[in-house]
Amino acid sequence: MSKYFRNYFNQIALLLCVIVVTGCAGGNNYKDIPTAPSNIRPIAQPAGKLPLYKLQVGDTLDIKFPLNPELNESVSVRPDGMISTSIARDILVYNLSVSKVNELLEFAYSELLDKPMLSVIVRSYAPTRIYVSGEVNAPGEYVTIGQPMTLTQAIARAGGIKNSGQDKKVLIIRRGEGENPESFVANYYAATQGGDVTQDPRLASYDVVFVPKTDTALVYEEYEQMIKQFVSPGVNATYTID
Repeated sequence: MSKYFRNYFNQIALLLCVIVVTGCAGGNNYKDIPTAPSNIRPIAQPAGKLPLYKLQVGDTLDIKFPLNPELNESVSVRPDGMISTSIARDILVYNLSVSKVNELLEFAYSELLDKPMLSVIVRSYAPTRIYVSGEVNAPGEYVTIGQPMTLTQAIARAGGIKNSGQDKKVLIIRRGEGENPESFVANYYAATQGGDVTQDPRLASYDVVFVPKTDTALVYEEYEQMIKQFVSPGVNATYTID
């Protein structure tokens, strides 16, 4: 038997060993997770009290004056987090509650009106944009309205992780305070295969979810690059049997 076939059979044997060891060591550990309810129409328990909504860039606000309807306006939160009306200029409202913005506008309009009465109403909410890239089947931008997606939801929208993806160390890139970038590592494997829901973080708007390649995929990529760089496509490799 030639050296080529001996190496081939050795690789097959090694692969079988890896499969056996992985099968023995792996497996889903769902023993601590309760069985799903068998109700025809299950209903998730609502949260006791949700936090106040904080205004985001792109939200549209209706400003209503019951006693002075001529001052009614609709404004949008600008990319700098501010709004401007015909009377009040450059009011910072980003990440503030509606009631707080109401107070700020009442103070701003007090220069024009004796006792201004107004109501701020959120007419439309800015969509949440999440970006998924790396070793997923459908990378891209994903938009939702309302509650931002979790990590598993975002990856599901992106078609799941490829076999070449590192699912235990998924990178989340976020723009933090003062636009300073932050990075976090999430364990998608534990959230799904391990059934650990604490490993399924909720994402923030404009988060970038990046699934890196596994070490094996990186080595294979380097191997392919070396082969393509140093071996001519026209060269045919032949093997003989002893």
